[in-house]
Amino acid sequence: MLTKGPAKKVTIYINEETQHRRNALHDSIMMYLMHKGVSGATATRAYSGFGAHQMLHTHNMEEVAQYLPIRIEFVESAAKLEEVLPTLYEMVTDGLIEVQDTTVIKLARKPVLGERRLPHERRQGPAKLLRVFLGEADKWEGEPLYEAIVKRLRMMDVAGATVYRGILGYGAKGHEHKRSFFHPARDLPIMISVIDAPDKIAAAAEVIEGMLQDGLIVISDAEIIRLVRSPQVLEDSHAQS
Repeated sequence: MLTKGPAKKVTIYINEETQHRRNALHDSIMMYLMHKGVSGATATRAYSGFGAHQMLHTHNMEEVAQYLPIRIEFVESAAKLEEVLPTLYEMVTDGLIEVQDTTVIKLARKPVLGERRLPHERRQGPAKLLRVFLGEADKWEGEPLYEAIVKRLRMMDVAGATVYRGILGYGAKGHEHKRSFFHPARDLPIMISVIDAPDKIAAAAEVIEGMLQDGLIVISDAEIIRLVRSPQVLEDSHAQS
């Protein structure tokens, strides 16, 4: 099963006219990958190309336009690749199979129509509370620092973060920050609150420290009670109506 982290990217180059048991090879490969539970695969038809036979295939040449190159790509775990690669090796008798190391940084899935959710699962245990104090006007590479921090936390798969906008405050420099009728857009205080496992908070604090030029990072012990729901695919309710 494909998960976030190290993975393998496979690219298969074949000719469009290549057959496999009386079917187009690219169709057979796609059906095989789907049958074996590969997370996803894409087949694209090239504009032009040539291979080891040194024959140019291009859509501008009518006699070879139907023989354009086909490129099949998919990303999977090393274990799944080890399962499907022997058969792919056998199927591709004229072409190229390329395997590269890659990293999955995000694995998102849209809800399926008719999908419902399981009841809440209760999780409880020790955690760490991370709070970051900074100014609303602070920047990071041209964007508000608090937005940049939240984006980075999301990429690190931190459970969640909340940004609070203050109405009055001061910091180590003694400068007062407030909102008033005469000063509607001053550098108001911002606090980012994050709760997660100790190792996640330690990694997040290290990253934030490298982004924070003038502010405060506070870490304290916490106890979490978290209610989690997981999606479960059920039959489409619309199909029953």
